[in-house]
Amino acid sequence: MTGARAPGTLEAALRARRDAGHKLLVPYLTGGMDDGWLLALEALAGAGADAIEVGIPFSDPMIDGPTVQEASLRALGRGTTPDGVLADLSRVDVGVPLVVMTYYNVVYRAGHERLAGLLHASGVTGAIIPDLPLEETGPWAAAADPADVATVLLVAPSTPEDRIGAVCARSRGFVYAVGRMGVTGEQTELAASAREVAARVRAATDLPVCVGIGVSTPEQAATVCQVADGVVVGSALVRRLLEGAGPEGAAEFVGSLRRALDAG
Repeated sequence: MTGARAPGTLEAALRARRDAGHKLLVPYLTGGMDDGWLLALEALAGAGADAIEVGIPFSDPMIDGPTVQEASLRALGRGTTPDGVLADLSRVDVGVPLVVMTYYNVVYRAGHERLAGLLHASGVTGAIIPDLPLEETGPWAAAADPADVATVLLVAPSTPEDRIGAVCARSRGFVYAVGRMGVTGEQTELAASAREVAARVRAATDLPVCVGIGVSTPEQAATVCQVADGVVVGSALVRRLLEGAGPEGAAEFVGSLRRALDAG
């Protein structure tokens, strides 16, 4: 059983790893996608994840591509709910920070203070809400900050320079640099925009900068981390889980990412 973790756990943990000379690895999986998802969660931590992003299934996502959408539909078909995902997370302690990814409809329906409290009580230390604009973050942040839930904001390749500074100033935990325009999904080649957006964000903040969306292979992860502090890898992992790889297959893939980052 886990309880609420110490204040600033997400940022402190990622800064400590970065300052010790490591590149950051944040794998993503969809909460409740099958009976073994908590075992997969534990396997990811054991394979070298520095933090883990857990998606709360949602029926109408704006940034999730076909692979993550399929995982969400499977989860919803099993009766998975936001409260259920958090209740499951409250029963495990994987030893690395947990970050949930959800949409504002879920936040609004739950209520800012109630959801922030549930996240804190479940041991979750961060939240990514991609459809919540910077200008409308205030009410959620007013509940999340006191609950020690870091609100991770996103910077896209199209974000203007002055807005990058404002996003970075409000972001907590780390800054999510979106590697390419579009929804999540595996790519055969790393988009040039991935390195470019990482460089722009790193010039604007001392927070850890992790690139996600379009990072699919160990080689791509190592390449983008020549500029970025770390990577978020989702679709390539979720596909393996959908195909039945199980916790062992998930750990094998994340281990290959870890080795590439350490060697890079």
